Amino acid sequence: MNLVDWVTDLMHTAGAPGAALAIALENLFPPLPSEVFLPLAGFTAAQGKMSLFDAILWTTFGSVAGALLLYWIGALLGRDRVRRIASRMPLVRVSDVDRTEAWFLRNGYKAVFFGRMIPVFRSLISIPAGIERMRLAPFVAYTTAGSLLWNTALILAGYLLGDNWHLVEQYVGLASKVVLVLALVAVVLFVVTRLSRRRAAAPAREQQHSDQLS
Repeated sequence: MNLVDWVTDLMHTAGAPGAALAIALENLFPPLPSEVFLPLAGFTAAQGKMSLFDAILWTTFGSVAGALLLYWIGALLGRDRVRRIASRMPLVRVSDVDRTEAWFLRNGYKAVFFGRMIPVFRSLISIPAGIERMRLAPFVAYTTAGSLLWNTALILAGYLLGDNWHLVEQYVGLASKVVLVLALVAVVLFVVTRLSRRRAAAPAREQQHSDQLS
């Protein structure tokens, strides 16, 4: 049984709560595709297996539940442990963590809201929110609002497209691939830049070491 068949059976058997479970799992494991689960929930609603309202309500509940679990994982991890991990990682500096933290403190609420509508990052954004111990009530509010918009759009698309619900996955899946490619490019640029700076600074360090010895 493939993933789509499993989710289809889950929604047919458990109805809207089954859709909530699928979306909660998608939040915890980003490779699971919401661009498949949500339009499929809309198509299932169009077949009368659940109401459209229930599909939106329960999937949003599943999104928030999954996000809260990741939030608490981030909170348990904590900023001090993240700083210690960063200090042991090659090419990463504690100052990088400090800059990221400063950015998140300035833009955290917007990041949580808009991040819920960006493939892949829609799940991961909950972890830094937990690390920074973002106030729980606003976190839940912004997560709910962003998830509600994302879920409603994809569920409605699946509901209206009917048997062609899989077209949503093709277009949103393309957007997911673009996001992943951009993230990969950003990582490569970071590594190349950091290595270049390290090589450029090496002669100065060697000269300083020679001066100390003499």
